[in-house]
Amino acid sequence: MTDEPSPDATHPAADVPPMHARPRRAKLYVLFAAFAVFAYVFDQLTKLWVTSTMTEGERIPVLPPLLHWFYIRNSGAAFSIGENVTWVFTIIMAAVSVAILLQLRKLGSLWWALALGLLLGGALGNLTDRLFREPSFAMGHVVDFIQLPNFAIFNIADSAVVSAVVIICLLTLRGISLDGSRHTKDTVAKDA
Repeated sequence: MTDEPSPDATHPAADVPPMHARPRRAKLYVLFAAFAVFAYVFDQLTKLWVTSTMTEGERIPVLPPLLHWFYIRNSGAAFSIGENVTWVFTIIMAAVSVAILLQLRKLGSLWWALALGLLLGGALGNLTDRLFREPSFAMGHVVDFIQLPNFAIFNIADSAVVSAVVIICLLTLRGISLDGSRHTKDTVAKDA
């Protein structure tokens, strides 16, 4: 017998994450879930408040002329685009939700956890409306109520999705990948 360490002891497998990475990833999952739940619950509670205290088409000044609550039901996307193909938006939101969940195994960044959590919460918020609100299953109209001057009327789910997209764009511009690694001009030049 020799006193030399085995090859496995000196060269750990490259695909096994270090022990400290596992608790960190668990924290990122918790953060992701917390933001997703927050966005979803906040969206659904505000929609419940609007539908139970306002009548459709009612407009309430909040900070005139900047902000009003204006209760409408939207069968389309932003700016009422695609009002006759509501089912397409239902499929897209379901697919986006699944795609986000599939990306979680790569998660390694606090900011990406925040962005993906907001994105999932927002997508599920509007998907819930599409699935369970009138006029029928998977054809439901989304409750919108936040009105700003010269802009589409929107809801909390829309705000969460837009916030997530802004964060994702900033992360991408800064070269921060989903796994938390940072890409600089030098690494891009070496890879090319």
